Amino acid sequence: MQSILNGDDEDEEIYSTEDCEFAAKKRKKDHFRNNADSQCFYREKWIYVHKESTKERHGYCTLGEAFNRLDFSSAIQDIRRFNYVVKLLQLIAKSQLTSLSGAAQKNYFNILDKIVRKVMEDQYNPRLIKDLLQDLSSTLCILIRGVGKSVLVGNINIWICRLETILLWQQQLKNLQMNKQVNNGLTLSDLPLHMLNNILYRFSDGWDIITLGQVTPTLYMLSEDRQLWKKLCQYHFAEKQFCRHLIPSEKGHIDWKLMYFALQKYYPIKEQYGDTLHFCRHCSILFWKDTGHPCTASDPNTCLMPVSPQHFIDLFKF
Repeated sequence: MQSILNGDDEDEEIYSTEDCEFAAKKRKKDHFRNNADSQCFYREKWIYVHKESTKERHGYCTLGEAFNRLDFSSAIQDIRRFNYVVKLLQLIAKSQLTSLSGAAQKNYFNILDKIVRKVMEDQYNPRLIKDLLQDLSSTLCILIRGVGKSVLVGNINIWICRLETILLWQQQLKNLQMNKQVNNGLTLSDLPLHMLNNILYRFSDGWDIITLGQVTPTLYMLSEDRQLWKKLCQYHFAEKQFCRHLIPSEKGHIDWKLMYFALQKYYPIKEQYGDTLHFCRHCSILFWKDTGHPCTASDPNTCLMPVSPQHFIDLFKF
């Protein structure tokens, strides 16, 4: 643990080895005190987004307030919203962690704990959570090493304990064994080729195609189809973008599979979510569509705008 927190200088330590046992006990005590059920519950599952004081409203809305108010804890139980919330947590981990208030930080890590438990139990999309935890641990290492140089709300012992918890989660996910489904009925392998091919063409993530291709030799053959990867490139990237990075194969054809992963390094891919937050341009309210909000527009549907995870973050950049 200490080697992770150390910088380039091997002699630099957060605390001396003589106090290690005492500090560890104190961290756990502080973490337990601050990790109690701390999530704030609100009857309204929407929030008014205002960036400056007006005659009607004083102050402004922060990212932490929105994070507390919009009930992300319940959203992760909905498979349509799960990937959306995880992506949002990942963006916060990368650049917005220090902007969260103490209460929002507790809420953030409580939700993260529930996400990890859900993945361990349901084995749903562990790759996505591994990426989130990797970004979060990297951010925390930098912040803890630079304590005093950057704003880090809360006791340093709590943050060190949180980092230890993240490393434990990473190890648990690394050791996660996918349960083999026992089913005496119809399986994926029993489907005709055209139906299997149709399933692969509906995927928008290259890693999902590769993962499915590892199930059976037939699926592997279908997952290597050049036309499939060409369609995926054309869906995510403009023609001008992939024309700049053409990768020919040994036979002289364009290797669209390699192209897809090469282009990912230079350009963002299109994101798809089963459900997202929505923003009402008339009321300046952020909300989940199925819970609604008190809209005063004559035709509310014309004022709604889906909010991507990055757009959510951008709404609170002042």
